[in-house]
Amino acid sequence: MDIIFSTLMLLYHLVTGTGEENAASKQLAASLFNAAAGQTIISAVPASTATTPEATEDGIKTDPQPDAPAVKGVFVTAHSAGGARLNTLLKLMDDTELNSMVIDIKDDNGYITYPTQSPELLKLGTAKKYISDVHALMSKLEAHKVYPIARIVVFKDTVLAKKHPEFSYRHEDGSLWANGNGDSFVNPYIPEVWEYNVAIAKEAVSLGFKEIQFDYVRFPEGFEKKADSLAFTKTDQSRVDAVAGFVQYAREQLEPLGVRVSVDIFGYAASVPAAEGIGQDFVKISSDVHVISPMIYPSHYSTGWFGQQDPDKSPYATIAGAMKDTHRKLDPIGDKKPIIRPWIQDFTASWLGKGHYIKYGAAEVEAQIKALHDAGVEEYLLWNAGNNYSEGVKY
Repeated sequence: MDIIFSTLMLLYHLVTGTGEENAASKQLAASLFNAAAGQTIISAVPASTATTPEATEDGIKTDPQPDAPAVKGVFVTAHSAGGARLNTLLKLMDDTELNSMVIDIKDDNGYITYPTQSPELLKLGTAKKYISDVHALMSKLEAHKVYPIARIVVFKDTVLAKKHPEFSYRHEDGSLWANGNGDSFVNPYIPEVWEYNVAIAKEAVSLGFKEIQFDYVRFPEGFEKKADSLAFTKTDQSRVDAVAGFVQYAREQLEPLGVRVSVDIFGYAASVPAAEGIGQDFVKISSDVHVISPMIYPSHYSTGWFGQQDPDKSPYATIAGAMKDTHRKLDPIGDKKPIIRPWIQDFTASWLGKGHYIKYGAAEVEAQIKALHDAGVEEYLLWNAGNNYSEGVKY
């Protein structure tokens, strides 16, 4: 990820509100930011007749699980959840204060990771057997007192984009757009995309998951540079309002079922104004979820953040700075402030280059946890893409 570009992309504050009532404010803010940036970073979203499912206006959220434990969890791929590594991860739960797993139910490619039999889901989705017996998995989690969270990757969905290009972004020649990694995204303006992902979440609830965690709740990175050259369905909503609308719709659909809704969001989002380009507003999204999970990996901050030359080498200071900004951003929303449960780093970022990173292990993980505790944050999630978590950590 281009850190400089990502930071610029995030330096835009969307005035809260929707529709024409604040159009002038948006236009002024956009003009000022573009002028400061020296280029057009924020562009208008043309109107069309398409509509998204309605979310109740001014809906009041309530925590459907007030007695849930303080979550201390790890990321678990579907391959791990359905394979031999599960036993190792269950032992980690048994032997430490860790008590939760965030398990891929719809993965980064867009595959449903277990053999669902739901005609509604199979109409748009493609199921794999990574978790061949999801009911057995849920029984094991319950036996080990593991709080189960279903991770659903929403708008990054190459599978659905290829199956339904009209739900995605297309070049002038009609071909499907993909990013540099070959990943395609589906469009937050499309109502069927909202409904499909929420339907997956509802089935996860029926399987026994206690919380639904939505990831990639945004447009593609750098979208503001691509939008004018791509064909895709739009409405008169801003990108920020389209994304926030999905979050509100999902929460209002799922909260009555007794599950929490959480969203993963860029760690930068807590430290800078809203990201109009990708449609993420930290405050708007946080106001409509039960849990917000900023991804505050020290390795993802560039030189200078929180006064650090190499943030990856200063896990305590980096996390402390991120939490200070997070509280500053969310304290003003009062009763709407969600549980703050950040993603923290349990991997070594060797790609940063010699001299700019350190090997992460128990000491570095504990430094991050201490920074969270010192900031009054008791919940956290550990990320390691291969699910190889450090030994000997005092959680």
